[in-house]
Amino acid sequence: MTGQFTLAALCLLAAAAHASTPDAACTGHARNLAANCTTCHAADSHDASPLPRLAGQTKAELLQKLHAFRTGERAATVMHQIARGYTEEQLELIATYFAAHP
Repeated sequence: MTGQFTLAALCLLAAAAHASTPDAACTGHARNLAANCTTCHAADSHDASPLPRLAGQTKAELLQKLHAFRTGERAATVMHQIARGYTEEQLELIATYFAAHP
């Protein structure tokens, strides 16, 4: 049992170390969260969408807009509901992901 506990603890430490790497926000979980956004928003400049393109905006811009949707400061059809469905950490990951992709 002690060996299993030790193995589990080492796995958790390895996962925590990986999550703190600078590029962790631009892979895996962040990419999956961002994929939800591209259901409606254009993924890149070649996609035709009447909604704003998210890639290339600064992290600060994206977070400001997401927070404005979340509080109701910015009018929306569904974005106010969508923004409330994410944690602050998830919003940070999404904004970081799109800001890193021109």
